[in-house]
Amino acid sequence: MAMPDRNYLVSVFQKVDKDRSGAIDARELQSALSNGNWTPFNPETVRLMIGMFDKKGTGTITFEEFGSLWKYVTDWQQCFRSFDQDNSGSISKPELKTAVTAFGYRFSDQFYDVLLKRFDRSNKGVIFFDDFIQCSVVLHILTQEFQQHDTNNDGNATFSYEQFMMVITKVI
Repeated sequence: MAMPDRNYLVSVFQKVDKDRSGAIDARELQSALSNGNWTPFNPETVRLMIGMFDKKGTGTITFEEFGSLWKYVTDWQQCFRSFDQDNSGSISKPELKTAVTAFGYRFSDQFYDVLLKRFDRSNKGVIFFDDFIQCSVVLHILTQEFQQHDTNNDGNATFSYEQFMMVITKVI
C-alpha cells in the first residue's frame, strides 16, 4: 500500500499528539488505533510497535517515525483482512493456521491451540486485529532470536537458561 501524502499524515499526527509535544507516546497511540470492534488496542501490541519504530529510544514516535508506523499498521490491516476469510473481524484457529503457514512457519495443531490461547484476549476462540499483529511480531522476534543461536542452521539451538530468559523477556 502506498504512503498517504505528507499533509494527510501531518493532520493525523497532530490529532493523535494530544499534548502537542511533537511526539506520540503509547497512551496517545493506543487511543488513536482502532481494532474495528470498538475495543481498545492491546497496550502490549502498542508497546511492541513503539519499540519497533522508536529509533532514538525515547518511548515515543516522532512524525518521521509515525509515517513508517502508519504504513506498517495499514499493511497489517490488509494482511489481516486477507486471512479473515469469513469477514468476521477476527481470526479463527483455521484462519490463524493459514496465516502463520503463509508466513513460512510449520507448527503442530497443539501449537496453534497455544497461540490462540495466548493471543485471544476476548476468550472467544478468536484473535482480533491488534492481537494478530502482536502474535505475528512475537513469532518473528522469537524466530530471529532462535536463528541467532541455531549456528548449524539445522533447526536446533543451544541456550543457557539466562539466554533463554533474555529472549523471552524481549517479547513479554
